[in-house]
Amino acid sequence: MLEFKELALRRGPKLLLEQVSMQIHPGQKVGVTGANGSGKSSLFALILGEIGPDHGDFSLPRDWVVAHVSQQTPSDSRPAIEYVLDGDAQLRSVERELSAARARGDGEAEAHAHAAYESIDGYAARSRAGRLLAGLGFAPDDEERPVDAFSGGWRMRLNLAQALMCRSDLLLLDEPTNHLDLDTVIWLEGWLKAYAGTLLMVSHDRDFLDGVVGHVVHLEHNRATLTPGNYSAFERIRAERLAQRRAEFKKQQREIAHMRAFVERFRAKATKARQAQSRLKALARMELIAPAHVDSPFHFSLLEPEKNPVPLLKLDAAAAGYGAKTVLSGVRLALSPGDRIGLLGLNGAGKSTLIKLLAGMLQPTAGERLPARDLSIGYFAQHQLDHLDPEASPLLHLIRLDPDAPEEALRTYLGGFGFSGDDALRPSGPFSGGEKSRLALALLTYRRPNLLLLDEPTNHLDLEMRQALAVALQEFPGAMVIVSHDRHLLRVSCDRLLLVDAGTVDEFDGSLDDYPAWLVARSRARREPAAPTRGADARKAERRRGAEQRRLLAPLRRQLRQAEEALTALHARQRDLERDLADPQAYAEGNKDRLKALLAEQADLSRAVAAEESRWLECCEALERVS
Repeated sequence: MLEFKELALRRGPKLLLEQVSMQIHPGQKVGVTGANGSGKSSLFALILGEIGPDHGDFSLPRDWVVAHVSQQTPSDSRPAIEYVLDGDAQLRSVERELSAARARGDGEAEAHAHAAYESIDGYAARSRAGRLLAGLGFAPDDEERPVDAFSGGWRMRLNLAQALMCRSDLLLLDEPTNHLDLDTVIWLEGWLKAYAGTLLMVSHDRDFLDGVVGHVVHLEHNRATLTPGNYSAFERIRAERLAQRRAEFKKQQREIAHMRAFVERFRAKATKARQAQSRLKALARMELIAPAHVDSPFHFSLLEPEKNPVPLLKLDAAAAGYGAKTVLSGVRLALSPGDRIGLLGLNGAGKSTLIKLLAGMLQPTAGERLPARDLSIGYFAQHQLDHLDPEASPLLHLIRLDPDAPEEALRTYLGGFGFSGDDALRPSGPFSGGEKSRLALALLTYRRPNLLLLDEPTNHLDLEMRQALAVALQEFPGAMVIVSHDRHLLRVSCDRLLLVDAGTVDEFDGSLDDYPAWLVARSRARREPAAPTRGADARKAERRRGAEQRRLLAPLRRQLRQAEEALTALHARQRDLERDLADPQAYAEGNKDRLKALLAEQADLSRAVAAEESRWLECCEALERVS
């Protein structure tokens, strides 16, 4: 096991950890969390033997094989699959022994090497490496491409594949989902669940942590706290600890009220039962999460757009691609204020192409892109971090956008993104990836866009900033289109999912929880022969079914509207009642009878809301069954 005894750790003059005593047992999967600079990377460096403790002791079994992902971008002219196979050191050692025995003409040594090769299942190693590459999004032809032919992001995936190839007892992963897309994240989650060794993983993706880990080590205030359970369990425990402090408890109550109000506003907006149920559960969970993040340094809201035309942007039978290659065709999409769209689809299906088409960075090769005159786009993509002026501070970046604004107001705004005090005056060149992402988001939202286009906005952002971004996006009055591998962000920010697949863009018929099953079915369909073309009789029968479907849908849609109207009225009365109960006069000695009546009405309203929500969801489910 890994054992820490009264351990202290410094980096230069800065004390990172002290009095750390804990044990991590074989087979445990542990998430490592904490603010940037709290010591997560240094803890990994200690385990890898790159640094030593400043006080106390750390030990792990001598015979353990430790695997980790190299942060250096590889440069290699060999095929990608050979680079991945290097991760299995035992395999390469036996291969060298076999080659040396052949060169010497030593038949006995060669026989022993062959036996060792078979015992470690060496004949299946190439197949195992191929499966890892496929799971991480590489095409079959990529296996033989030289490492140098891949971009930086794909070379980092090769580093990850090499680490997974290792026959390790302990696997260290530092932000493994950065630069991965959603389908690859889902695959990696399944692989790590099946991993038999001990896992320590730094991640800022709460759904990914929840799906993999059974313990959480949280680094805070120079201490490390080991908590059993997944990340959600840790958040509940942390919220209880914070609530013991009176000031934090008051903040928690404000955050809970804020989230509850948003949950109520969302109810009766969704049109698909599975998506609605998924998002209601996620929003209700945010109500529970909020108290665990009251001490976050990040608190901001998105500025109100100056104008919000309807529609903001339309694509009419639009096609887009690169050179002679068409990636998307026949895309019809209208975006209006309040639209909150998440894009799903396999790697390379065209999600980023669609974002660029919406942003105007790509012109349609067919059809039309029709923007409103007052359209104002806020487009976020990772390459935009390179456009920051490395010599300019966050404050100077913002002054350049709004030179007439008071400095105090600009500093207050930057403070919500974590740039307070001297941090607002530091040049941005040496910033970490997370700091640059926060600054880019701050600059983007300061322009008051009415359409946000976010392509993987959470890369490099820690859990606290992701939580703040999710809360801010919920109240954004414009339209949003988001590509993200962070399922939590998609769940709480989007109420509509579009699937980009086979050159088309269509509604996804299901919730985010249904997407892994779609990926499996899509993979199976790729391996199976295509269905025969339908004849004229089949098309006529389909039209008849469509007419019958519309007839059945009409009364259900009417019932759904009635349920939405009833919920709106009930929520309005709940808000009035909460104002009455918040009045100190309601608790005066002479108002006991009125207070009892108000509390009784509050209980009745809660029951009525629950019943009406059930009716609403039943209508949604009935609509889905018919449609």
